[in-house]
Amino acid sequence: MAQMTIQNKGSDTIVNLALAWAERYQTVRPEVSIAVTGGGSGTGIASIINGTVDIANASRAIKPEEIQAAHAAGIEPTEFVIARDAIAIIVHPSNPVDTLTLQQLSDIYSGKVRNWQEVGGEDRPIVALSRETNSGTHVYFLEAVVRLGDSDDRTLFSPDVLLLPSSEGIGAEVRQNPNAIGYDGLGYVTNDMKTVAVGLSPGGPFWEPSASTVNAEEYPISRDLYMYTAGQPTGTIKEYLDWILQPEAQRIVRDLGFVPISE
Repeated sequence: MAQMTIQNKGSDTIVNLALAWAERYQTVRPEVSIAVTGGGSGTGIASIINGTVDIANASRAIKPEEIQAAHAAGIEPTEFVIARDAIAIIVHPSNPVDTLTLQQLSDIYSGKVRNWQEVGGEDRPIVALSRETNSGTHVYFLEAVVRLGDSDDRTLFSPDVLLLPSSEGIGAEVRQNPNAIGYDGLGYVTNDMKTVAVGLSPGGPFWEPSASTVNAEEYPISRDLYMYTAGQPTGTIKEYLDWILQPEAQRIVRDLGFVPISE
C-alpha cells in the first residue's frame, strides 16, 4: 500500500503531544506517516495559509487578520479543539513565594513590580521570562494575564522581560536562576521547578494548575489547544483528526500532563 505523509506544524506547546500521537497512529495505520515540527502557532497557521502543511497546531485561536489572509488565498480555515492546557507559573524551587494574583503577575510582566520583596518574597530582582512573539502561548499570556482579559487594554510586556524561543528554554532558565519567573504549558512542568498557585484576589482562593482545576474551570490561566486545516478535512487527514478525539488518543493527552477534552 502507498505510503501517505501528513505534514503537521506549529505550536511548541503541542509539539510533544503531536509527536506522541504521530507515533501511536503509526501502530494504528502503518501506511500513514505524520511529520511533526514546531516553530510556534503563528508559523503553523502561516503554513496552512501558504499551503505547505496539512494540519497546523496552535495554542491560541486564529486571529482575524490570519482569517483574512487565508480568505485572500482562497482558504477557509477549519478549527478543531484537540486538548486543553493550563499555563503554569514556574519559579526556582528555592523561591519562597507560593501564591500570586493575576494582578501581581500583570504587574511583574509589565514592569511595575521588579523585586520579589514586593510580592512577599526575598529582596531580589525579578527576572521575568516569556516566550517569543510568534508563540501562541505568548499571545495568550499577554491577553489573559498582562492585560487581564480586557480587550481594550494596551499594556505590553516590559522591555526587560527576556524572550526565549522555546518552552524548554524557559524551564531550563527557571531551574538555574533563583530570581526567575516564567510560564509554560502544564506538560512542560517537571519536579525540579516550583509552580505558584494563582488567584483572582489577594484573599484567595489560589489554585494550582492541574487537569482537575482546569476541568472545574477554577484555575484562571487555562485555554483550549487547536488544530487547523484548510477547509473541511477529507480522507486520511479527516481520519487522523477523528482518531485524535477518540479515547485512545485523549489518554495520551492526560499522560503528557495536558487536559483531555472528552472528560
